[in-house]
Amino acid sequence: MLTVTDLHTYYGRAHILQGLSFSLEPGQVTVLLGRNGAGKSTTLKSLMHLVRPARGRIRFGGTDITGWPPDRIARAGIGYVPEDRRIFTTLTVAENLDVGRQPARPGQPAWTEDRLFALFPNLAAMRQRPGGQMSGGEQQMLAIARTLMGSPTLLLLDEPNEGLAPIIVEQLGGAIRALKQTGLTVLLAEQNLAFAAATADRALVIESGRIVWSGTMRAFLDDAAARTTYLAI
Repeated sequence: MLTVTDLHTYYGRAHILQGLSFSLEPGQVTVLLGRNGAGKSTTLKSLMHLVRPARGRIRFGGTDITGWPPDRIARAGIGYVPEDRRIFTTLTVAENLDVGRQPARPGQPAWTEDRLFALFPNLAAMRQRPGGQMSGGEQQMLAIARTLMGSPTLLLLDEPNEGLAPIIVEQLGGAIRALKQTGLTVLLAEQNLAFAAATADRALVIESGRIVWSGTMRAFLDDAAARTTYLAI
């Protein structure tokens, strides 16, 4: 589905991603774990070329997408939900969804409003509500739903649970598990280990811009030494 090889990304002179390499398998949820500042958000932005990597290769579905502009990457089938959501606050729920609409991809079912409202029931009663009049959790659901309207085959989620109430976090976990059942591949940048354990098949641990641990989520949960070394504060 996705292969990243020796990716290097800078912010000015700061060398953030320092030879990042990993791959994603189709139909799995993979969580990218790490402390604050480890490079999780930069990894997702680099995949979308919102931050342009200095060197390295990115292959998506067998195609080298290195150097492509973000809009072309999105049209190729990678959907990105940023940490700050970026919904259109003056547009209604229905209008936000319409902004993200792309044609269905061959061999995949189309995402419709009704299908998204079944996935996120909270949004169903808010079709005409402006995005700026929604709670943070409702906005997060809308941001994911709008991205799904683009018919992605790979979904990138950057810290979707930050600042949300536990009940909303639980609902988002259920939605991600439901998305996996559709065959969608998900890369989730996350610090909440309990949420990761409830949703992810595989774990990648990033530290100082490099992948320092990879394997199944179950294996990481069983590896107390790795959890202490890479996640403990």
